Formats: sequence, structure tokens, C-alpha cells
Amino acid sequence: MFDGFVLLGNGLAHFMTPTSLFNVAWATLLGIMIGVLPGLTATMGVALLVTLTYPMPPDQAILCLMCIYVGAIYGGSRTAILLAIPGTPASAATTLDGYPLALAGKGGLAMGLATTSSAIGTLVGILCLALLAPLLAEAALNFGSYEFFWLALFGVVVSGQLTAFDDPIKGYVAGILGLLVAMIGMEGLHAYRRFTFGVPALGGGIDLIPAMVGAFGLAEILVVMKQRAKARIIDASDRVVPRLAEIWKYRRTTVRSGVIGTLVGIIPGVGEDIGAWGSYAAARRKSPEREQFGKGSLEGLIAAETGNSAAIPGAMIPTLTLALPGSAAAAVLIAAMFIHGIRPGPMLMIENAPFLYQVISMLVLASLAITVYGLLITRPLLKLMSVPRERLMPVVYVLCVIGAFAITQRLFDVYVMIAFGIFGFVLREMRYPMAPLVMGIILGTLLDVNLRRGLAISDGDLTPFFTRPVSAVICALIILTILFSIPVVKRRVTSLFSKTDNAAPGEN
Repeated sequence: MFDGFVLLGNGLAHFMTPTSLFNVAWATLLGIMIGVLPGLTATMGVALLVTLTYPMPPDQAILCLMCIYVGAIYGGSRTAILLAIPGTPASAATTLDGYPLALAGKGGLAMGLATTSSAIGTLVGILCLALLAPLLAEAALNFGSYEFFWLALFGVVVSGQLTAFDDPIKGYVAGILGLLVAMIGMEGLHAYRRFTFGVPALGGGIDLIPAMVGAFGLAEILVVMKQRAKARIIDASDRVVPRLAEIWKYRRTTVRSGVIGTLVGIIPGVGEDIGAWGSYAAARRKSPEREQFGKGSLEGLIAAETGNSAAIPGAMIPTLTLALPGSAAAAVLIAAMFIHGIRPGPMLMIENAPFLYQVISMLVLASLAITVYGLLITRPLLKLMSVPRERLMPVVYVLCVIGAFAITQRLFDVYVMIAFGIFGFVLREMRYPMAPLVMGIILGTLLDVNLRRGLAISDGDLTPFFTRPVSAVICALIILTILFSIPVVKRRVTSLFSKTDNAAPGEN
């Protein structure tokens, strides 16, 4: 524990330089601008700017990307409150109470509470990251090929289940498509070319950055081209800085939402939007003012913003200790870490233990930056919303092309970006979620390599995949997740529990 405090102190001291603080300032501000502009997501922003950080030292590059990530998730609340248009998907729950507050003339107060809630939520998640990441990393040292195979499959399945609310089957289909894409290229053990169809450029597989830039960036451009958005600015001339009593009144909601958001962030591939919705639902269920939710509830706004911000440090827990991304943006961060020579995973605490505490320090600095920006320069930032998205998208398209081309300087990657953009647009029109697709691409290699390695170790015997304790637990979780996504099973279990609850009073 004492060593952890020492490493954390060293991490904070490491970034107390003019260069680091300047990078925190511009990167967080840029992230907020990305979040404020509807149509630009945190994942898109991080993915587009990975290539711009390539000449930087590794610690400064990850610092900039982390600040953009935190800033974008926070920035989405601005448009969610004033326009009922979430700047990022993570801010969708914020619109339920933020916009009614703005209509009631309390837009400034709503934005101030969203700012403090985001900062507190990030700090709650940071505390969990500092406590849980070393423990999980130590436990992960005992994982073998069998456990990592099930973890990869669990990430794809859970992401498909939780990101496709209307139809989990669509989430599973998107995840399977991602796994199929990951199979393209040379396989990991014998370097045999698979599914290249005679195209030499496919021998190296599909790179993550071009695929993600296309699925999240170009697809969004096509969505904007199809449907133009018209928005109305709401006056927010009241006070922005909330009173301490207004924050203290909902302290329990803040802590509960921070814990829920962190736990949701730990689940691979789920993301900040689920953290916000889960926190909002829990707050509404526990609140004595639940009838105010959706009509301008300060508690509902606080719960949503705390939950989505706490999910960011939560997502970094599996990202750093298992190399399993907790969100789509965290997946881009994994790619950026490998580009800069940092290997996330179970060996991180042995090979590069200070880096974990540097990440914690990055999150602390980013949370302080969004607090300063949110309370001091919110109104000037809102002028960005006057920029029509139709004029912004050509700039985004140029960044998409640059982002796809810059890392390997292959024109083929630009074609991959365009193909995934069109494919992602079609999937969006059919209401398929993007997160499971990306998770499948990311985790496909991990799943494939560990399945084949496990079979090689056991001489083709599948038994260890089901008999090892951790493997058996994860396998059971996957089966239960799939079963509960079947409407018939879900209805029967729900009715069984409801009968038990109804029978309980008569038994006493």
C-alpha cells in the first residue's frame, strides 16, 4: 500500500512540468470541443488524434489521448443539457433531466452540477482503479490460454448483450462479424494466410485504427449527410457554479453512481453510456423524488454524469491489467500504447509498474482540467454549437483519411477505412451496434491464439477449457448471459421471482 502511494506521488510529480501541463490544457479543451459538437464521439476523437501523438514521448502521447477521452465524455453534456442532443452517446441519459432544467431557466446550474459530478465521478473511478488494478493484475498472472480464451469471448458476448437494448441478437451478430474480420491475415502460430482471397495486402490483417476510424468517423459523416440536424440554442444566463449544499444533498447518489459506473466500465466493451444509464436507473429506484426524474431532476442529472465519468477509470482497469478494452475508446488507447512501446496486460505491474500510477495521475489532472473549464469558460465553448455539422464533416473526413494513412503510410488502409465506413453506416441504418463489432476485431486475435495454444498444450483435449476453476466460472457467465437474452427464458425467470416475492408475505 505504501509503495502505491509512493508510485502515485512519483506519477503526479512526473507530470508537474510546463510541457505536461500544457498538454493537459490543450488536450482536455480539444476533448471538450469534440464532445460539444454533436456527431463527434470520444472514440472518434481519440482515434483521429492517435497519429498526431506519434512523434511524442510515450508518456506525453498517452497523457494527451487520456485527456481528450475524459474531456470528450464530459463535453457531451453541454449539448445534452441545452439542446437535448447528446454530444456523445455517453451523455444520452443526461438529456432526460438536463434539457428540462434548461427549459426552466436553470441551464447554467445544470451545466455546473454536470461539471462537478463528472469530476467527482472520475475521482471515484480513480480510487477504484488504484485499489483494484494491482489486485487484478496479480490475479491475472495465474491466467493461462484457457482463461484468456473465455475472457475474450466474454467481452464480445457481454458487449453485444448490453449495447443492443432492442435486440441482443443484433449485438451478437455484430460481435461475430468482428471476430470474422479478426481472422483475416496470417494466423498467429504457423503464419498461414487465411481469408485473403488472393489480395497480398490482406496478409497483414485488418489494422484496428483504420477500421475504427471508418466505423465511427466515416459512418457518422454518412449519417449526417443523410439526415441534417437542426438545433435551437437555449439561454443559459443563470449561475454556473453550484452551491456546496446542492452537491452535498445528493452525496449518496454521487457515491453510488460512481461505484456503478466504475463496475460497468470494468466489463469489457460496454462503455460509458451503459454506466450512465445504469447509474440513472439505480438513482431513480432509490430516490424519494423519483416522480421528478425526467422532468428536471437535479439528482437524475448528477447520477447520469457521475456514472458516465466513473466508467472511464473503470474501463482502464481491464485495459491495463488484462489488455481487454473496457470501452471502444479504451480499445484505441490499447493500440496507441502498443504503438508507443507500452505493453498492457498481466505483466504490466512487473515490467512497467510506474505506468499504472502515471495513468492514475493523468486522470486526476484531466478531472481537474474539466472542472476549471466547465466552471469558467462554459458559455464561450457553447458558441461552437453554432457551427453547422454539414460544414464540420468535410474536416472530419480529411482527419479520417489522415488517421487511416499516417501510421503505416499504406493507401490500402484508407480503402479499409472507407469500406468500414460504408459497412458501419449500413449496420447503423439496420440498428446494429458498433461496439460489439469493434470488440470482435480487437479480441478476435486474443481468442484465436489462446484457443489454438490451449489445444496444443492439452494435445487437442477440450476438457481443460471447462474444468479449470476460473475457466468454468467465466464459461458459466457467458452461458447465463446468452440465456437471459432469450425473451422466453427472461420472462419465465422474471415470473418465477415475482411469484416468490408475492408468496413471501403470506409465509410470515
